[in-house]
Amino acid sequence: MTLLKNSQQKANKTKSTTASESNGNVSDTILFLSSSLLDDRKLLYTECLNLLSRTFDLKVWATSARTEKHRAFWNAAPATVEEFPKVKPFKEFPYNILRRLNEFSWDYKLRPPSRLSMTKHVRNKNLKVRIRILKIPARAFALIGAERQLENWLGDWLLTYERSGEAVRRLRDNPPSVLIATGPNRFEEPALVATAQTLKIPTLAMIHSWDNISTKNRMVFKYDGYLVWSEQMKKELHQFYPETRKLPVYVVGAAQFDVFFQKRFEQTREEFCALQGLDSKKPIILYALGSPNFLKEHHGAYYMAEKVVKGELGDVQLLVRPHPQFDNGTEAETLRGFGERVVVQKTGNAGVPLADRFQDENQITEWVNTFRHADVVVNLSSTVAIDAAIFDCPIVNLDYDPEPNQPNQELVKDINHLWTHFKPIAESGGVWLVNDFDEMENAVRNYLKNPSLHREKRRWIAEYVCGYLDGKCGERIATAINDFLELRRRDKMRTVATSQKTKPAAQN
Repeated sequence: MTLLKNSQQKANKTKSTTASESNGNVSDTILFLSSSLLDDRKLLYTECLNLLSRTFDLKVWATSARTEKHRAFWNAAPATVEEFPKVKPFKEFPYNILRRLNEFSWDYKLRPPSRLSMTKHVRNKNLKVRIRILKIPARAFALIGAERQLENWLGDWLLTYERSGEAVRRLRDNPPSVLIATGPNRFEEPALVATAQTLKIPTLAMIHSWDNISTKNRMVFKYDGYLVWSEQMKKELHQFYPETRKLPVYVVGAAQFDVFFQKRFEQTREEFCALQGLDSKKPIILYALGSPNFLKEHHGAYYMAEKVVKGELGDVQLLVRPHPQFDNGTEAETLRGFGERVVVQKTGNAGVPLADRFQDENQITEWVNTFRHADVVVNLSSTVAIDAAIFDCPIVNLDYDPEPNQPNQELVKDINHLWTHFKPIAESGGVWLVNDFDEMENAVRNYLKNPSLHREKRRWIAEYVCGYLDGKCGERIATAINDFLELRRRDKMRTVATSQKTKPAAQN
C-alpha cells in the first residue's frame, strides 16, 4: 500500500487534532472513496478538503493513486491519500443473478423511461436466456409490491460477501467517523461500503452525476445520508429510493464545475489557442464526444471536419474533444489527416486502466478553457451541454444517430425525448436539436452569426441541472458532511442520555 502525505497535510492534521480536542472529538476521521478521475477533481480542485481539514483528519482512498505518475498530484491534498484496496467481483451465481432479479423487479415497479429504453435498445440484444427468465419472478415481485422486501433482504445478504479482505483490515484497524462513496453505482466502492456497514461505520453516498439515479443500476446498500446536485435530483432520489425521505439528503450543487469559477484556471483566448494550435481570431466549433462504448458519435465529428476543411462553414476551425475518461487516442489518429483547421485534444490517459485515470491541473485548465472559448458546442445528449450552458456557449444537440445506416436512431430519439435526465434539456429550447447533417450545419452557421440566440434558456439549463452556479459547491459538501456528523453526535448523546435515565428504573 502506497501512502502519500506532505508537510501541509501534517500541519493540517496538527490543527485538526487541536480543533477536535476542543470539541471532545479527537477521533473524528473522514474517509473519501474515489474510483474515477471525475470524482478525483471534485476533491482536489474544490474547497471541500481544505475546509474539512480544519476540523477533521481526512483520508482519501483513490484508484488513481495506484499509478506512480499520478501519486505526486495528490501531495497537494490536505489529506492522507492511500491506494484504493483491491476488490473482487461477486460470483455470478447466486449473487449477480439475484442482483439482476432485484434490478428487474424495480424496473417493473417504477417503469423508469431511461432504463426501459436502454433495456429495449441495448441490453436485451445480448441478454442470455438464464438472465432473461428472471423477468418472470421479477414481475411477480413488483405486482405484489414485494420489491422493497426483496432489496432489503438482498442488501443484508450481500453484506456477508467479503469482496476486499484488505479493506476489512484497514477499516477495522482505523475506523473513520464516516465513509463517503463518491461513486456508489460503480464496481469498486460498494464493496467498501458493505465492509463499513458491517463494521457499523456510518456511510454517505455522494451521487456522482445528474443521470445516475434514473439510468444506473440500483444502490442496493442503504446509506445513512445522501448528497445530490439539485432539488430535481433530490426528487428523483425520493422517487427511486423511497426510504431516503426519512434520511438527511443535502443539495450541494455540482462540485465538478467549481473550477469554472476559479481564476487560477483561466486563460486568455490567445493563450488557449496558442497551446491548442488554433487561431485566436477565428471562430472555434467544438465537437465534444461521449463514450465510444455507447454511441459512435465520431462519425458526426468526421463529417464536420470535412465541411470545415472545405470552407463550407466559413473561415472557422474545429476542435474535437474526446471524453476525458475514455480517450485512447483513436480520434487523434483518425482525424490527423484533415490539416491545421482540425485539432483533436488528447488527454494523456491513453493506455491507462479506466479506474486509474487522472486529470492534472494542466488538463483541468484545458477543460475549463475549451468551453470558455468555444463559439459553438456540438454534442449528442451529453453532460458537455451543461458545460457549455454555464459559459453561455450555444449548443447544437444531435437528435439523430450519425453512424452510417443509423443503427441506434431510436435510442437517440429516446434519450432526447424520453430519458428522465435529458428530456427536459433537449426540449427546453436552450439547445438546437438537429435531425440530420444538413440541420447540424445550419444550426452551427446561425449560432456563429447570433450567439445570443436561446441565451435565457441556456441559463435555465445550467441552473436546473447544477442547482448552484457560484463555484462554492465544494464548500457546501464540507458543510453537509459536518452537519451529518453533528447529527450523528447528537443522536448518540440522546441515546446515551436515554439509556442513563432508564437504568435506575430497570435496577429498581
